[in-house]
Amino acid sequence: MAGSVAASAFFPGPGASPAASVKTSKNMAGELPENLSVRGIVAKPGTPSGKMQVKAQAQALPKVNGTKVNLKNAGSDIEESIPYSAPKTFYNQLPDWSMLLAAVTTIFLAAEKQWTLLDWKPKKPDMLVDTFGFGRIIQDGLVFRQNFLIRSYEIGADRTASIETLMNHLQETALNHVKTAGLLGDGFGATPEMSKRNLIWVVSKIQLLVEQYPSWGDMVQVDTWVAAAGKNGMRRDWHVRDYNSGRTILRATSVWVMMNKNTRRLSKMPDEVRAEIGPYFNGRTAITDEQSEKLAKPGSTSDGDSAKQFIRKGLTPKWGDLDVNQHVNNVKYIGWILESAPISILEKHELASITLDYRKECGRDSVLQSLTTVAGECSDGHPDSTIQCDHLLQLESGADIVKAHTEWRPKRAHGGEGNMGFFPAESA
Repeated sequence: MAGSVAASAFFPGPGASPAASVKTSKNMAGELPENLSVRGIVAKPGTPSGKMQVKAQAQALPKVNGTKVNLKNAGSDIEESIPYSAPKTFYNQLPDWSMLLAAVTTIFLAAEKQWTLLDWKPKKPDMLVDTFGFGRIIQDGLVFRQNFLIRSYEIGADRTASIETLMNHLQETALNHVKTAGLLGDGFGATPEMSKRNLIWVVSKIQLLVEQYPSWGDMVQVDTWVAAAGKNGMRRDWHVRDYNSGRTILRATSVWVMMNKNTRRLSKMPDEVRAEIGPYFNGRTAITDEQSEKLAKPGSTSDGDSAKQFIRKGLTPKWGDLDVNQHVNNVKYIGWILESAPISILEKHELASITLDYRKECGRDSVLQSLTTVAGECSDGHPDSTIQCDHLLQLESGADIVKAHTEWRPKRAHGGEGNMGFFPAESA
């Protein structure tokens, strides 16, 4: 009997309340002190089932010389209410199935995304490497490759990329090649040894064979490399392809020589510079000797009285036409050369090839004139004929800046070949 009473004091029956339990334990064990020095649990009337109010005293009151000292203020004896939850049962210990499902879904989607990326990489290796247009060195370090997307502002009146756009791609890859190889000094494409000697590169000749023109949204892939050109020159070649089809867009070759930046005179190639660039020389050529012979030299189409000449005067460089070496960018010369070409040729033909011989640099204060001579039998601009032209860009004082020769073919429709060609005609 005594054991039952003692057990009921600590484990109340189903109908007993916590207060009754405390009261029973008080009656059975004797009188308890009014102020408990440990945490006591007292259930207040009206408290919802399953919750109790807890009155806690942090510690027993200290004594000083046998006298209790109350460290609390009189108005700070406030009961602290702490919510109490009923003990967990088997039911409320089950996991939250919605959260578990969300976690599984997140893991599945992340795995699917990663698998997609892994599956995409082998198919588009150059796109991943060249996402931001930085380019990379390939073929044992002898060739530099870079991709370019044709922008809407890089196309001309016929809705294809202009020759200036393609020339800019060539120039950009040349500079990025030097930079990626770690040979970029303080100058515009100059190596460290060239910078020490105030030497810069200047182009003396360039030839381009254009097989087709890309359109807005096309991706072009440009390969470039260098080789020796005589004792004091360097040859740089390019091969431009359509990224998707692999078809050739253009081939180009050029010869570069060194100029002293201060005296503006040509210079021999120092042995130290040759040692820098020599390991990157590649014997491969973009334009074969046979193809180069077919490109007529400037001045070869003049045919006496049967030739017609067109002229455009008053051409002046703008500040934006100058490069970091304070002379006119070589790409700008092409635009000036075509300024004097007859509009009938520009409308019905496209440039198939161009050869440029650079004779003299052009400064900011120069005033130029552009002359174009069209072969007599082609001067009428017949749309089915191939046209050859000679061009001369010179100072109005008479000094030659650039001589050029161009060949033009009738514009071709490229239907059914994707974006490589003209857009469909707009409806009225």
